[in-house]
Amino acid sequence: MKKLINHVDSVLTESLQGFATAHANIVTLDSAGRFVQRRHLKAGKVALISGGGSGHEPLHTGFIGHGMLDAACPGQVFTSPTPDQMLAAAEAVDTGTGVLFIVKNYSGDMMNFQMAADMLDRPHATVIVNDDVAVENSTYTTGRRGVAGTLLVERIVGAAAERGMGLADLKALGDAVNKNTASMGVALSSCTVPAAGSPTFHISDDEMEVGVGIHGEPGRRRVKLGSADEIAAELTGAALRDLELRSGQEVFLLVNGFGGTPLMELYVMVNAAHKVLEGSGVKAVRHLTGSYVTSLEMAGCSITICAADQPTLELWDSPLHTAALRWGM
Repeated sequence: MKKLINHVDSVLTESLQGFATAHANIVTLDSAGRFVQRRHLKAGKVALISGGGSGHEPLHTGFIGHGMLDAACPGQVFTSPTPDQMLAAAEAVDTGTGVLFIVKNYSGDMMNFQMAADMLDRPHATVIVNDDVAVENSTYTTGRRGVAGTLLVERIVGAAAERGMGLADLKALGDAVNKNTASMGVALSSCTVPAAGSPTFHISDDEMEVGVGIHGEPGRRRVKLGSADEIAAELTGAALRDLELRSGQEVFLLVNGFGGTPLMELYVMVNAAHKVLEGSGVKAVRHLTGSYVTSLEMAGCSITICAADQPTLELWDSPLHTAALRWGM
């Protein structure tokens, strides 16, 4: 194992300290290291909180700031944060109008966020993200996994919260965006969790795992490596079939790298995905390409399709300022 670390036990702590130092104009780190929060809270705005295991950066800490999250709770690598982290974050960033939790559908996250919500003595609601169409049940989940589509939910709901939308309406919006979002990924290599010191799974140089999860969980099947066009046809096609989009529908297209794939290759996948969309009469009107929901250094990517309409496009385009994404400011 070759990693830029000091000690396995201090990786998360030192990474969070470095992140908070590098982006001190946007975020602050809780003194106990339990959560990262927006430096300048906005009074009268519903607070958005997410979180999950580390190793998926920039998700979620990289999406804290104007137009997205107010706080994120990082667990150890691929391990859910604890309820006390979530409760402390909620109490720190709620300015009086309630808290909306955005939770990926993984068993640990679901259980711990629910426990925190049960203990929280203030208005709150939860949006569950389960955009992965690869498998209904997996190593970490009951039901579909929450993967890269989480970014779209956090952004669109975050923009609406910035405009002053109330808690109940924000939950309804988040649920709607999730329902209109579908993702599927492929892995070309494994990743190595620092504490484990060896690859999470083994895959041959001429193989790929189709439908992989963001922790390296198995997908639909392992097959021989295909071309970019073949991979995009399967991933994009699966998302389109799940959403049952009509011809002429406008969509967001997110091509997301898992941490070990060059941007050049991700743009090859954008081009390939466009061929599939055009063949289905669907038009991508907003794009996001890069490594945003990662799995440490795993090579591969996911493709996310989200149905768009004029209100969600306006929310997407509104000013945004986070460590990982910024426009209009």
